[in-house]
Amino acid sequence: MNKIFFLVLVGLLISCNRSNELDKKGLQVEEVVDSKDSQNVIKKDSLDFKIKSLGVLLTANPNIRIAPLFKLNYNEKEKTYYTGSNEFHYNYYQDNQKEGNYWHNIIPGFNALYGYNLVNIFHFDHNENKGKKLFDKPVLIKTCYYPSDTVDTLSYQPLNRNFYMISVYDEDTNKDNYINSRDLRRFYFFDKNGDNKSLLIPKNYSVIGADYDEDNDYLYI
Repeated sequence: MNKIFFLVLVGLLISCNRSNELDKKGLQVEEVVDSKDSQNVIKKDSLDFKIKSLGVLLTANPNIRIAPLFKLNYNEKEKTYYTGSNEFHYNYYQDNQKEGNYWHNIIPGFNALYGYNLVNIFHFDHNENKGKKLFDKPVLIKTCYYPSDTVDTLSYQPLNRNFYMISVYDEDTNKDNYINSRDLRRFYFFDKNGDNKSLLIPKNYSVIGADYDEDNDYLYI
């Protein structure tokens, strides 16, 4: 059981006019810069910002390492830069799992990485001595599922995942000049080499959530 199966249940685009200011946090698509000439307003693409890597993470493949890339934020009040941090989703219910099924991760065989303003993943192949970003431009990553370097089991069988799943906000779909949680959330697949990028659900739908079925190794989206 080394290849997880996907079953897309339903995806709905829900338009919400929420006033919560936290919803506006994210990546600003463009900002208007004041100009002395009001007829010549300058627009600056704010997706061009500094990023910082926070360490190197092991994967199931000893030749492949990944590094999470975070937006380098600036605190105007304190005049300092800061970033988010690496966080991981875990499974806290191992004692309730069936005999032969044991894993620490939220989905067996995958580590689940997230963090504030996580904007890209750097993929490095030691055999090829080459590295690359998985996304061509910054995106707002909700969760990055990557092959775990620890051994998880399902029906006593070790799981060896060899692909990546990344849940992201990558387009200003509601046209408010921000890429954030109010936009469509998309779900991408990458192979073990970080290639063959493809959508797991159609582009005009949004991921609302997912549930894992351990009996069938299915992920319901």
